Amino acid sequence: MTNKPLRLSILDQSPVRQGATARQAILETVELAQLADRLGYTRYWVSEHHNTATLAGSTPEVLIAHLAGVTQRIRVGSGGVMLPHYSALKVAENFRMLETLFPGRIDLGVGRAPGSDRLTASVLNPSNTFTENDFIEQLMDLSRYLTDTVEPDSIQEKVKAAPHADTVPEPWILSSSGQSGLFAAYLGMAFSFAHFINPVGGPRMVQLYKDRFKPSVHLQEPLANVAIFVLCAETEEKACQLHESLALQMLRLERGERVQMPPYEEIKDYQYSPAEQERLAYNWQRIISGTPQQLKQQLTDLAEQYGVEEVVAVTITHDFADRRRSYELLAEAFALTPAAEPVATH
Repeated sequence: MTNKPLRLSILDQSPVRQGATARQAILETVELAQLADRLGYTRYWVSEHHNTATLAGSTPEVLIAHLAGVTQRIRVGSGGVMLPHYSALKVAENFRMLETLFPGRIDLGVGRAPGSDRLTASVLNPSNTFTENDFIEQLMDLSRYLTDTVEPDSIQEKVKAAPHADTVPEPWILSSSGQSGLFAAYLGMAFSFAHFINPVGGPRMVQLYKDRFKPSVHLQEPLANVAIFVLCAETEEKACQLHESLALQMLRLERGERVQMPPYEEIKDYQYSPAEQERLAYNWQRIISGTPQQLKQQLTDLAEQYGVEEVVAVTITHDFADRRRSYELLAEAFALTPAAEPVATH
């Protein structure tokens, strides 16, 4: 860690609230991106999920184009594109086009998880073998297409990604296990650890990434961040209510219940079984909640544990006003200020 101010970013999964529609969820994503731009957040990432009615974000590359067009300074990107679903060439061309339209503002975050179930993943790409070797090969191809790097006897000798531009999107590899962090280190890409998915072992994985990082045309030094569920409210009582609602929602999703986030009033008297209580304790580690000053300390401590200078907040609430207010309070606590120019992170 350095003495630099902690950077804050946002990962938005475009959750569909109870009683709302997918269109409302996307419009809320647009509104939050514009808010984050005004407040001084570093980057705004959107996710990829399929075959679910609870999350509306299925095509990050399409949504990014709109979000970048209605914001001015904040970096906009994918958190992330699930690379095994697609051709590495097509992903490279999608994001080179975005970078051409919005130079210096586009992040290309990629992941290996299906973002759905195996059946849906097989429909998206019937040739998907789900093997680690195939993913590594895709990552190497993606890197070459982005940078016009040509290896002898490679397909890139004959096929180039278009359009050609002076800059390239900043490549990130997302992981909740850490294995992909080693790929990011080998390829000289940035690395984001999903603490909001797996709260165990993240700091060690980030350190391994740093230790094994190889400078590349993408980055000369390692660049990492950590993503975690964040719920900020004016009072501890309100923050606790938001926390309890999200924790129960996580349990329901783990059981395969595809339901929207309930209001606190509906779940406040829920009786947990012993097995649920055990899982609840584990999931509690994936969420940070509290008042602005409490969160400032907690997020600063988390960043120090991970040895990073940036935390990505994932915030899901039943009430959109609570979600918006959480980001506002967080920005106030860290005294974020909008950059005069598009945000540079390295």
